[in-house]
Amino acid sequence: MKAAVLEELNQPLTLRDVELTPLVVGQVLVRILVSGICGSQLHEIKGFKGNGKFLPHLMGHEGCGIVEEIGPGVTTVKVGDKVVMHWRPGSGIEANFPSYKLDGKLFSSGKVTTISEKAIVSENRLTAVPEDTDPELAALLGCSLTTALGIIDNQSQLKFGETVAIIGCGGVGLNLVFGAMLKGASTVYAIDRMESKKKLVLSQGASYFLNSIDLLPEKVDLIIDTTGSPEAISAAFKNLTNHGRIIMVGQPEPEAEIVIPNAIQLFNGSGLSIRATQGGDTRPNEDIPRYLKLFSKRNSRIQDLITNRYKLEEINEAFDQLKLGNAGRIMIKISK
Repeated sequence: MKAAVLEELNQPLTLRDVELTPLVVGQVLVRILVSGICGSQLHEIKGFKGNGKFLPHLMGHEGCGIVEEIGPGVTTVKVGDKVVMHWRPGSGIEANFPSYKLDGKLFSSGKVTTISEKAIVSENRLTAVPEDTDPELAALLGCSLTTALGIIDNQSQLKFGETVAIIGCGGVGLNLVFGAMLKGASTVYAIDRMESKKKLVLSQGASYFLNSIDLLPEKVDLIIDTTGSPEAISAAFKNLTNHGRIIMVGQPEPEAEIVIPNAIQLFNGSGLSIRATQGGDTRPNEDIPRYLKLFSKRNSRIQDLITNRYKLEEINEAFDQLKLGNAGRIMIKISK
């Protein structure tokens, strides 16, 4: 099978012929239809996730595919199922890391990977969805959409009529705009340095588009940062109400430090707070079916969040586009 392989840090991915190995307990073979890519993979390419000693390896953590084979003990999916591929653990067995062969040599890879024609996936990284589910929507439910909705629903404590600012309007940021309006925010400020995103974020329900957090006309109740920029996160503190919250989605680079200006302000009002999220505390087997019901009852053009589509052999062009910072979600079309 063809797969995008990370063989060297800070180098383009290589499109290689990779051999599959027999499935073991709890593993599932999936033929991949589409895969999303996001900023966390840029961290992976740079080795910021401690992955430098595990090269080569396969990439990607949100996708949609069709089950082709199940290993011993698998009960939650069956051959022929359309599945969401997600990095958050769900139902089923937590299988061992899968093995592949490259140039005749075995190597291990992640329990879910999605930027290849096929992948060996741990059962608990798959959730079956109805056959008519749009593959791109299913892929978004693997990370960006479920992370955003999980943050809003599970972690934000957002109340009707509160105000929200989203810093960074890429794939996750656009979904956060959608989720905040859905949850009843009175005003959502979308903040991004790329003016080209203005039309898209306003179409998703944002009240205003700003190029900098310094342009906020008022203090807000909730700020969610998707950039991982220490400067942006530090600047967020002075823009909070007395019961304001900051949620970090984007990861700062290793060794980066975040300054809390005038730290005494944390004790204002009911106490300000900052937290880092891990996928919005999403429970894939519970939340994905629930979100699909939600979208079936609403005229929500989720696919508008996808601004660029590439083929597997164009994977490095896709990552170059991601680095520019002017895209929403980027989707890799792999098979039909």
